Amino acid sequence: MTKAELVEAMAAKANLNRAQAKDALDAFIASVSTSLKAGKEVRLVGFGSFVPIKRPAGTARNPRTGETVRRKASQTCKFKVGDTLKTALNR
Repeated sequence: MTKAELVEAMAAKANLNRAQAKDALDAFIASVSTSLKAGKEVRLVGFGSFVPIKRPAGTARNPRTGETVRRKASQTCKFKVGDTLKTALNR
């Protein structure tokens, strides 16, 4: 599902117009991004949790050439599936 398709689905289910649904989705994404950047977990009970992960600097290997390269420290996130979503996916 693309962002445009998600906006359409949100608009239909929440009885909103597309612009309102897009604004709501953009606000959600911005809020989650801000929280993760601050190192805070975002937990949506039943759906899942977005957990910030800090990756330390280190070395990596280029699989094509075999050359060892330095990797900078970075931040990313993982998504942990909630029980309700997991149950819905496995029905």
